[in-house]
Amino acid sequence: MPADNALIERETVLKAQFLSGLAGDARTYATCLSELSRLLRSFLRKRLQAAPDEVEDLVQEVLIAIHNQRHTFDAAQPLTAWAHAIARFKLIDFFRRRGVRGEQVDIDDVEDELVAHDDHGAQDAKRDVLALLDELPPKHREAIHWVKIEGLSIAEAAAKTGQSESSVKVNIHRGLKALADRMRMPSAQGTGA
Repeated sequence: MPADNALIERETVLKAQFLSGLAGDARTYATCLSELSRLLRSFLRKRLQAAPDEVEDLVQEVLIAIHNQRHTFDAAQPLTAWAHAIARFKLIDFFRRRGVRGEQVDIDDVEDELVAHDDHGAQDAKRDVLALLDELPPKHREAIHWVKIEGLSIAEAAAKTGQSESSVKVNIHRGLKALADRMRMPSAQGTGA
């Protein structure tokens, strides 16, 4: 029971922070995203044991999606369940890019979320991400575009961009971190939370 109480309290605090962020409190929103990133990191680390180097990039992708989809959050629902649903979608996308067959992804975990998927939200998110990508330095933008959007391997992206494979990895990581940092400061951009 004490563990259940801790989970309920964590959910209550995170949801209050998230809703406060939606109302324009950038500091509380950043705190919420920081705590969500810790939870997501743990969630993804368990599922990506064969690819631990990909965990941080995937955490950043999920945070970007959470930010871009924040207007779809239903305050009557648990925030952590919503965030984990987004993480599962991103995990499935990651496996697809890697060529992992569907039978290796536990589809029962995402069945309800797949039925409720909103294609318009995905289009809006893609537009928002592309606009943010335009603000990145060209090497970061190219690396993210070829690997995270087009689904090329690191080696293929390196060949396309003329960068070394390690440079592609570094540029992806730095670019995603820069995107996440921009999202954590919504009031600094003048867009509100």
